[in-house]
Amino acid sequence: MIKRYFLEVIFMVAPDSIGSYMESAIQTLVTTFLSSTRGKENMDGKSFQKMVKKHLGSVMEDANSSAAVKEMQNGLDENKDGKVSFQEYLTLIGYIAKAVSESKHPSNAAAS
Repeated sequence: MIKRYFLEVIFMVAPDSIGSYMESAIQTLVTTFLSSTRGKENMDGKSFQKMVKKHLGSVMEDANSSAAVKEMQNGLDENKDGKVSFQEYLTLIGYIAKAVSESKHPSNAAAS
């Protein structure tokens, strides 16, 4: 059910009409999550570790540390089910986006 919904959202825009970086980024975020869940609604610990290492290694310094990634997963896991939902994944993306923004614009970090 959830996978079908996300695929409908992704393909709502015809591939040749993707006109912005943001649309492309959103499609990438959704497809990365869906491919990491391998058809399930949530990522288990192993899938989360693999996704972080493969897709976030260049923006996260601890991406290769299994212990650090597990700690991060536990921090994201709001309902404590041991899995990362799409909403929890988006929380991680939000933290990373904020850190990247602050590193590019240090004045924004002081204002937050």
